[in-house]
Amino acid sequence: MIRPPGDRFFGKTLKVVTTATTDTRRKPPGFRQPPPLWMTVPACLGIWVVLGFPVTGQPPAGSVYQRSAPAPAPAETAPAPADDPPASPPTSPTSHTAPTSSPPAPQPAVPESAAEQAGRAERVVAAALAGLSRAPSLSARVRHLVRFNDMVLKGSGRYVQSGVGEEQRYRYEYRLSATDEEFEILDVCDGIFAWNFRRIGQNPPQVERIDVRRIRERLDTLGISHRQDQSAYLGGIQRHLGLLRQYFHFTSITPTAIDDLPVWRIEGTWDRDTLAWIVKEKAEAIKSEAGVAPNELPDGMPFSVRLSISKRELFPVRMEWLAVPGRRPTPPAPLQVIAMMELYDVRIGEPVDVSAFVYKPATEGLSDITDGYLPQVQPLRQ
Repeated sequence: MIRPPGDRFFGKTLKVVTTATTDTRRKPPGFRQPPPLWMTVPACLGIWVVLGFPVTGQPPAGSVYQRSAPAPAPAETAPAPADDPPASPPTSPTSHTAPTSSPPAPQPAVPESAAEQAGRAERVVAAALAGLSRAPSLSARVRHLVRFNDMVLKGSGRYVQSGVGEEQRYRYEYRLSATDEEFEILDVCDGIFAWNFRRIGQNPPQVERIDVRRIRERLDTLGISHRQDQSAYLGGIQRHLGLLRQYFHFTSITPTAIDDLPVWRIEGTWDRDTLAWIVKEKAEAIKSEAGVAPNELPDGMPFSVRLSISKRELFPVRMEWLAVPGRRPTPPAPLQVIAMMELYDVRIGEPVDVSAFVYKPATEGLSDITDGYLPQVQPLRQ
């Protein structure tokens, strides 16, 4: 149900604009450090989830996305599946089918099986990921929201991406605040190093870097360094989506709308082997036929995810993480959204200021984490 204007979750308007690019200059490669294995929530949001703060409150279902003038879909992006099964092909003129006095009555649509639903959901997510990886440039405004106890964490920022495959660079920065605390995050690739700057509350800032050349060498050994969809391994919004696809299996897809923006709403649950590896103390129960209930997972750990992908552009406009909040043990309860990320004012294919990718931090407090990160670079599932 779409909420009335006075009860909306955020307060901005979605715009997705696609522009044909004419910039053919080669750009250095880019890379984005992923969050820890199960932390599929964006960096600052994940900090709170990892700390296990109990999260309460269900965000409204609606948003304030209003559709702008139609824009052409990005080149090479796979079309979204139709709401209904395709019609049967017309009879060939050379067919020997006997004539009939009237056309046959239309047959009612056959409900999709669970396997067919899951297959469609996976294909749409894969198509969205491929479309992002092939975008020559991308900029968007980003907002986050996390709720725990009576506190609400809100954040906003900017994401900029340029180049595809090995040429990709990116800059992702935002602030998250709650009461008198503020959190600042910056991820940026200058083509030589991938940098991560974090200022958490009153703690001293931390700066980490990863050697891009060594990551490229690692990708070479995996045989994926020249693939068109390589950007899913390198960084940016597609890294978020790639990790979600890696850790979760998408099981259902529903055509709906966020305000007047038509979207595919896609639900996903944990891959059991991955979840058992993360929550080792419950591995046996997770792998059992019954599995685990949402309230049996650690406090603050998402049980499922929900994606909203625009039908026309196949762009992920919303990512949500759901769980049963509350300190453990807690009785069974409905799932609630514990974190949300939305992208709006999206521009695809427009010129990007390359100075956004220049970063020269102070050396004080700097640590190189390349050695520890290399083993984490593994092929994403296809």
